[in-house]
Amino acid sequence: MEQDVEKLQELVDQYDRIVFFGGAGVSTESGIPDFRSVDGLYNQKYDYPPETILSHTFFMRHTDEFYRFYRDKMLALDAKPNDAHKKLAEMEEAGKLTGVVTQNIDGLHQAAGSKHVMELHGSVHRNYCMKCHKFYDASYMLHSAGVPKCECGGVIKPDVVLYEEGLDNEVVADAIRTIAEAEVMIVGGTSLAVYPAAGLLDYFRGKALVLINKGATPQDRNADLLIQKPIGQIFSQMKVRGNRT
Repeated sequence: MEQDVEKLQELVDQYDRIVFFGGAGVSTESGIPDFRSVDGLYNQKYDYPPETILSHTFFMRHTDEFYRFYRDKMLALDAKPNDAHKKLAEMEEAGKLTGVVTQNIDGLHQAAGSKHVMELHGSVHRNYCMKCHKFYDASYMLHSAGVPKCECGGVIKPDVVLYEEGLDNEVVADAIRTIAEAEVMIVGGTSLAVYPAAGLLDYFRGKALVLINKGATPQDRNADLLIQKPIGQIFSQMKVRGNRT
């Protein structure tokens, strides 16, 4: 693993336009379960599969059941940023990282200090009344009962992209631009199985593609550096030497 870290360190030292693309595996070391691992949500038993519960149709038809699952499994508000989140924030502060493109909805990148975060699938920290669009934070959602209602009587919906819903066009455009302009792309903690998010890698035309994931991905053969280890474990060994004051 030391040799892998040395190669990654060389890339980070050499280039200033680095973009990070991450998935659930970035947050598992903060105690947030992913979807596809042995202990992930897809391998736990519910009345409905998680991918069914987390669909637009299910939300509209079985809103109460959706929120029972959502509060129980999606609102990990006590989770703290781990070494990967913190190191990425350091890299951005040092002028090495141009942005974080994330599939996660937990807000841990921002909690660690990252500024340019493109949340492809939204955030549990933003919730809006479907009737009057009033904002509610994640704490309100966690401590509400049944179907959370706005003071106007409307149902409050998390600003997360459910199955059957499209990604935000502005977020996608920002992600494409950031990826296309990057010299190095580090992909971490994702199986690259969820589309259209995984398709954003096609826009990378830079010098080096780095993949850090415990399991195999469809892009492994295209990687200039492949590290099959927990991403926090790798990032904790890196040093950030910035070129900007």
